[in-house]
Amino acid sequence: MSSSPETAAAEGVGGGKDSCCFCEMTKQHATGCSRRLPKRIILVRHGESQGNLDMSAYSTTPDYRIPLTPRGVEQARAAGRGILDVVSSSSSSPDGGPDPNWKVYFYVSPYERTRATLRGIGAAFPRDRVIGAREECRVREQDFGNFQVEERMRAVKETRERFGRFFFRFPEGESAADVFDRVASFLESLWRDIDNGRLDQTTSCETNLVIVSHGLTSRVFMMKWFKWTVEQFERLNNFENCEFRVMQLGPGGEYSLLMHHTKEELEEWGLSPEMITDQQWRASANRRSWSEECSSFIATFFDNWNCQPEDEDCQEEDHGGEIKSLEE
Repeated sequence: MSSSPETAAAEGVGGGKDSCCFCEMTKQHATGCSRRLPKRIILVRHGESQGNLDMSAYSTTPDYRIPLTPRGVEQARAAGRGILDVVSSSSSSPDGGPDPNWKVYFYVSPYERTRATLRGIGAAFPRDRVIGAREECRVREQDFGNFQVEERMRAVKETRERFGRFFFRFPEGESAADVFDRVASFLESLWRDIDNGRLDQTTSCETNLVIVSHGLTSRVFMMKWFKWTVEQFERLNNFENCEFRVMQLGPGGEYSLLMHHTKEELEEWGLSPEMITDQQWRASANRRSWSEECSSFIATFFDNWNCQPEDEDCQEEDHGGEIKSLEE
C-alpha cells in the first residue's frame, strides 16, 4: 500500500534523491497546476509579554493567558508592516517590484500573547489578501508545568542545563522533544492542506504562510524541516520578540533561509558552517538532487570514514579487509 501524500511529503522534507509526493507537488508548482507550494513560510515569535518583563507573572497567571505589553503590541504592528513588505515584493522581478498576485494564510498558537500578536500583524494586511487564519494548538508554547513558581523554575532550569535542553522534561510539562513530536504532526497536516489545494484561491496567486508561535516551537519547526540534529538544535539562539525568519522557495523546489536572509544573520542565529552550507545548497537545489555536502551530517555517525569505499587500500585497512556493502 502506498503512503499518504502528507506522510510521503513529511518524510521527504529536507532533501533526498528519492521520488515522493513532494517532488510531484514541486513539479506541479513549476508547471502552474492548482496544487502549488507556498512561496514563503514565515515563522514569527510573539511580541513582548508580561512574562518577558516579570517572571513572577507565571506564578499567578496561567501561561496561555499571559498578555502582551504595550510595547509588545507595537512590536506586532511593526512586524506586520515588515512581513507585508516581504510578501508583497516579487523575488522573481529584476527590480524587486511589487507582486500583484500574493496572498497570505496565517496559523497561530492559541495563547493570548500569540493571538494578540496576530491581531497586530493583521492590521497591516488588506482583507482581500488574506486567504484565512487558523488557530493551531500544535504550535503552542512548550508546557513548563502549570503555574510556575519563580524560585522553583530557576532551579529546574539549572537542572535542564546539566541534563540537556532538548530531552529535559519539565515536571508536569514537556520537553523540547515532546514539542518536536507535535510539530511533526502539524507538518503532516500542513502537507495535506497543500496537497488538497486548501491554501490557494486561484492558480495564479503566490501563497505565503505565516506561523505566529513561540521561540522554542519555531526553532523546533526549523529543526524538523531542515533535519537538524539535536546538537545542532541546542546551539541555536532564540528569536527576539516579534522577530520573523523567512523560509523561501528556491527555483528548484527547496526552501532556504538564505533566499531572504544573509549568511551573517544565520551565523548570529547559531547555525554552524555545515548548516549554512546546507542552506546555500537548498537555495538553488533541485528537489530530486542529492546534496554532496550531506557528508557533514554523515560524519556525525561515521567518523571512521576517511576514504571512498571503492578505494582498495581503504578496504584492506578497514576491519581487516572485511567490507560489506551498505546495500547488504
